[in-house]
Amino acid sequence: MSINTSATAVSPAKNHDHHPLLQPLIIGGLTIENRLMVAPMAGVTDNPFRKLCKSFGAGHAVSEMIIADTALYARKKSLYRANFDGEIAPISAQIAGADPDKLAEAARYQIDNGAQIIDINMGCPAKKVCRKLAGSALLQDEDLVARLLDTAVNAVDAPVTLKTRLGYENGRENILRVARRAEQAGIAAIAIHGRTREDMYNGEARYELIREVKESISIPVIANGDIDSAQKAQRVYELTGCDAVMIGRAAQGQPWIFRDIEHFLRTGETLAAPTVSEIKEIVLTHLQELYGFYGEYSGCRIARKHIAWYTTGIPNSNAFRQAMYSEESTAGQFKAVETFLTAHTHSQ
Repeated sequence: MSINTSATAVSPAKNHDHHPLLQPLIIGGLTIENRLMVAPMAGVTDNPFRKLCKSFGAGHAVSEMIIADTALYARKKSLYRANFDGEIAPISAQIAGADPDKLAEAARYQIDNGAQIIDINMGCPAKKVCRKLAGSALLQDEDLVARLLDTAVNAVDAPVTLKTRLGYENGRENILRVARRAEQAGIAAIAIHGRTREDMYNGEARYELIREVKESISIPVIANGDIDSAQKAQRVYELTGCDAVMIGRAAQGQPWIFRDIEHFLRTGETLAAPTVSEIKEIVLTHLQELYGFYGEYSGCRIARKHIAWYTTGIPNSNAFRQAMYSEESTAGQFKAVETFLTAHTHSQ
């Protein structure tokens, strides 16, 4: 895959090869190549997407969340989520649950399955997760949080990290207490989304509390929330003093954002947006990976959202997407995408 490397200077070009976010990060004795990370997103950060983001310069990617319930592990969806074939190490598997023993069991399962880092989800705001008192709902019960962290850390001989939010509701942000307790439990790093569960994804992420956490604990602090450009990554680093940045929704349909960030931090220049021709190459490669990973039926359906993200903003993409959604075969879908993007390549 190649992206247009022509660049537009936005500030005097400097050599920023030694920018802290481009340096390796050690988590529990494991080395991560740089400090640009892919946030775990259910239904998005599967094996093909994680590998794609890493090919564009992401130093680390955390798997989709698996609920800590052995009864669910044999389900097809769980098997896909626990597939780490061909990934660049270290491999991080995210688990979620509210029962300490089940969480410990899930941690051991993932280590046996090839994971080298276990990530605990206490940040997901989805109602179906919070109804089980998992994800960000756990932040309402700090005693339970402590038991879950202690049990998971003691369950495996591997680093355990935590992904969380500022708190469950506005005005009762408890991230400072949670972060200190996480460090006490032996958590190796903490990623913080700069919103409460009440916020969901509304409003703007708040970074001041992430800075307070960074100043109060000694384990790596990873800043997450609203990082949607190279300049924003630099800004969040300056605002929080974080050890790494984690990009989620902004990578949907533009996995090259990691290359954009790396280039900007290194040179002070902004890379030109990829052309439709370049996007076509990336999309078609991604589709082939998805089809190979999921097979005919699921591959075609899971690819739809990625195609929609990739084509947003291209003329006539709304009509194209409606037609594409009706394609029931991978061959038909692939051809539709190729034809649409080729037509716009020629019109550029």
